[in-house]
Amino acid sequence: MSEREAPENTDAELEAFRRQWQAEVQSRNSQQSREAAPSTRPRRNPPPSSSAPKPKPQQQRHHDQDAEEEAAPQVYYDLPDKEAELKLDAHEQALARGHLTKEPESALEHYEKAVEKETMGSLGDSVALYRTAFKMDDRVHEKYKNKHFPPSAFPPKPKPVVHQQQPNPSNASQTVPGTAHHSSHGLPPTLSELVDQFSQLSIPGAPAPTDLDAPPPCPIAELPGEILSEILTWTAVNDLASLSKLSLVCKRFAYLVMTDESVWKRVALGPEFGFAGMHYNYACNVKGEPVEPDFEDDAAYLSEGQDQDAEETQLAPLPRPSKTTLEIDNKLLHSLYASSWRQMFRSRPRLRFNGCYISTVNYQRPGATNTSSSTWGTPILIVTYFRYLRFFRDGSCISLLTTTEPIDVVHHLTKENMRSYASGSLLPNSVMKDALRGRWRLSGPGDGTSSQEAEGDVHVETDGVIPKYMWKMQFGLGSRGKKSAGNNKLTWKGFWSYNRLTDDWGEFGLKNDKAFYFSRVRSYGMGY
Repeated sequence: MSEREAPENTDAELEAFRRQWQAEVQSRNSQQSREAAPSTRPRRNPPPSSSAPKPKPQQQRHHDQDAEEEAAPQVYYDLPDKEAELKLDAHEQALARGHLTKEPESALEHYEKAVEKETMGSLGDSVALYRTAFKMDDRVHEKYKNKHFPPSAFPPKPKPVVHQQQPNPSNASQTVPGTAHHSSHGLPPTLSELVDQFSQLSIPGAPAPTDLDAPPPCPIAELPGEILSEILTWTAVNDLASLSKLSLVCKRFAYLVMTDESVWKRVALGPEFGFAGMHYNYACNVKGEPVEPDFEDDAAYLSEGQDQDAEETQLAPLPRPSKTTLEIDNKLLHSLYASSWRQMFRSRPRLRFNGCYISTVNYQRPGATNTSSSTWGTPILIVTYFRYLRFFRDGSCISLLTTTEPIDVVHHLTKENMRSYASGSLLPNSVMKDALRGRWRLSGPGDGTSSQEAEGDVHVETDGVIPKYMWKMQFGLGSRGKKSAGNNKLTWKGFWSYNRLTDDWGEFGLKNDKAFYFSRVRSYGMGY
């Protein structure tokens, strides 16, 4: 082939390919108009380029079919027409435009319209409709409730079925836990019933670090009950709060803390926190010097510092109860506290020595007006002050009235600071300059006779502001709340002053004074 014939043959081939391509496009367009529903197979092929080789007849047929599928729109005739369903008919369209709004006639219709307006936010229209509805029928709200919220729409709740507790219901396996205590089958168990379920449990050890390792040993779980009881007793004597925290370790410890009466008997009868540290007669004078209880009475106290004859100083001893303290405690245990040392320790009145009792007083009073200038009103003064009472195990106490906050006072309420200030030395903090020395005792315990006082009152005697006076206070021991610990509240019952020179008694008013609340101070330790 020569060089001149080569371009001519190429042009002829291009012209033939162009005519063939035009014919294919025309046939494709005519076929698209004839077919109503083309295939929906999503297949895409790139358009042929001029440089691509000439396709074979079979490949060309597939190519034309794919192009037709891509160009034709996809119409699904088997799906419902959702737009038609959303269209409103003529009546509904008229109601939507507001042309055919039905005016309410009955009271119920007015009420329903009012509810609709309130939902839309038209509160003014809804109030007017509500008024109209209630004018027509004052019980229209009950009709609305019965129509839209009938009782049949709310099925009644099934009543809980109370099953009697059985040791092994329905002969179930012993490995299956009992279900008699579940709340879904009746009332939840009481505290005593719940604790009884822990009686057969043991102290669990720590879990294994991994599934392949053996669990670590737990030596305390192997101890007998007598040794565990001694450990609990030692813990309670040193720190009673730690005993309560120990019950949170496991269910076995909770059972021992709740039911071990030997522990609570030691705590109740011990001097650390129990009633052995209480004084039912004055054990010292106001200055804190110990005295013999048999020769201590009000006459001896009031005659302090006066010259008396030898015969006058020998006072007759006070009558002592015929029963010992242990016998009285045993009698109170069975008569008032259901033979439970734990209940007796929690409920019987006793003072606490590891903290102090604080009373916060706030009141208002009118202030003085300035006569030299004109004022629009009378000034109001807000007065705030604090009362502090700390009791010691030897029968002495410290009373303080000051405006200083507790954070700056409680750490200075010690007998050492009291003696230092009395000797003339200055303290870093001058709050103790107004502190008063005193003594305390509890009422009772009574043995059923009329001559004995009712147990539960606290009597406090302190020095006065000047030497010729003496203060006497009486409080009632109580609890701050139902869930709080007992004996943490002192309620005022009386406040008197005694004049040593004139032998006169005067009573102070308790209009603004508030009750004392116990606050633990860690620096006090055990309160010795």
